[in-house]
Formats: sequence, structure tokens, C-alpha cells
Amino acid sequence: MSLKRQELIAGLTMTGPWVLGLLTLTLYPFAASLWWSFCEYDLLGQPRWVGGSNYARLARDISTGGQFWQALGNTAYYAVASVLLSVLVGVSLATLLSQTIRGRTLMRTLCFLPAVVPTVAAAVLWMWLLDPQAGLVNKALTTLELPAQNWFRGTSAAAWPTSWPTDAGGRVFGSKDGLVLMSVWGIGNLLVIYLAAIGDVPRALYEAAEIDGASPWRKFLHVTLPMLTPVIFFNVVMGLIQSVQAFTDVYLVSDGQGDPAGATMTVSLYLFLTAFKDLDMGYASAMAWLLFVIVAMATWWLFRTSRKWVHQ
Repeated sequence: MSLKRQELIAGLTMTGPWVLGLLTLTLYPFAASLWWSFCEYDLLGQPRWVGGSNYARLARDISTGGQFWQALGNTAYYAVASVLLSVLVGVSLATLLSQTIRGRTLMRTLCFLPAVVPTVAAAVLWMWLLDPQAGLVNKALTTLELPAQNWFRGTSAAAWPTSWPTDAGGRVFGSKDGLVLMSVWGIGNLLVIYLAAIGDVPRALYEAAEIDGASPWRKFLHVTLPMLTPVIFFNVVMGLIQSVQAFTDVYLVSDGQGDPAGATMTVSLYLFLTAFKDLDMGYASAMAWLLFVIVAMATWWLFRTSRKWVHQ
């Protein structure tokens, strides 16, 4: 056997398990879901071709403001708020922790620790912290003479104009805002990326800014931030995709039902319930493909607009 043939066999042997996993666990489900989206399929019998009726049903739901439309709105709110806050908090913390200060290593470790906490444990912890009656967050707010919030029990959202003015109790934040706080709490991985990016900024740029008399804020605004924009862009794209796929914490917080009153019913949870509770896999597959198109379009828009603000 020739050496070239031996190398080919060795390469196929090494990559075979990965290729097999890709075909059976990724490409096949991907293609099957596309087929099922045009079928009526209850997971018990054989898929029955129904054409575009599942997509027509989705269109009716969206036009009438049905449950899928509500789930889509909740997902959009959660994705935008969590991504924006993760960028703001991540860049701010990374900038502070990049300074030469005493105890910097310890503070970096403490900021990263939440990222290694299992999702279920983190969800249980935050359900306790944000409990409207006995949660530590509301107790702290009450101590500061601020109104207690309706975390995980309210249907409003702080960023929606319908939350203004607040009710008689001064409650602004609702269930979706609690989910956003949970997501921002675990930004340790993003923090590491931002710290590495800040460390790669050429010191000559800071020295030139100092010669020109730039203040610390000016150095951050005109040196650090522009050099971070490629990393920010990467984290925004990945954060958008991950936030749309968020499931475990949403399922636990809402008892698997999207409560209260559908305030935490995201598309991923609604899709799961439709497929495995209602046994309507065809409709769930149509939802998944519509969500895929929406995320692809949002990602394309981010790439198109990145040339205007990402430093090359």
C-alpha cells in the first residue's frame, strides 16, 4: 500500500466520527425539519404532506397577534436588551479590570466565576434573589426606600413604553427584565475576550494620545473603543444567536409554561411545547425555519452595517 493511500485512510479514520456525527446529528435533522415544515406530523405516525399550510398558519398568527407573535416579541426584547447590556457591562468591566490596581487578579476571577455556574443552579439562584416577596433584591430596594419590583411575576417590561408611567406601586420591571439580568450576570466569557482585546491595543496609541493631552475618557473614547469594535461586533452576532436559542433558564423560571400570562414565552420555549407537548412537529418545524430566516436576516443586516462602525 502506497504512503499516500495510508495517509488517506488515516485521515478518514480520524475524521470519520466527526463526519458521521455531522451527518446524523446536524445535517439530517436540518433537512428533516425542512421536510416536516411542509407536513402534518404528530411524531407518532407518518408525516403527511400539507404544502404551505403551516406557514399560512404562522402568517395568520402573526397578523392576528397570536401566541407566536407574542413569543416573537418576547424573544426580540430579550435578545436586544441582553445583547446591549452584555456589551455595556462587559466593556465597562474589562476597561476597569485592565487597569493596574491592587487585587486585580482576584476581581477578575470573581467576575468570571458566574460563567462556570451551571445554568440550572444559576436559574434557581436568581429565582430566589428576584422573588417578589422574599427576594434579596426587593429587600435591598425596600431598604433604600425604592419600590419593590414584580420580578418573574409581572407581565410588563422596563424598556417598553407601555410600562410608563409606572403603576401605583412604582413597579417598572417584569419577568423579561429578570431574564435579562440573569443573562448579563454570566458574561464572564465575554469579559475574558474583551480583556484580551484591550491587552492587544498598541501602547503607542495611548502614548500618542497622552502627548496630545487626552484625558482618560478621551483615550477610552478615541483609542480603546474603536480598537474594540471588531470584538464587540463578534460578540453582538454570537450573543444575538445565543439569546434567540435561550431555553433552559426560560423554561425553569416560567415552570415550562411561559408564565405569567405568556410574558416569558420565547420562541424557543413555544417551539418546544408545540413539538413535544402538543405533538405538532410540522408547525414547530415551520416556526424553527421562520426563526432561522429572521436570525439570518438580522445577522446579514449587522454585517452590512458593520462597515460604518467597526474599525478595520
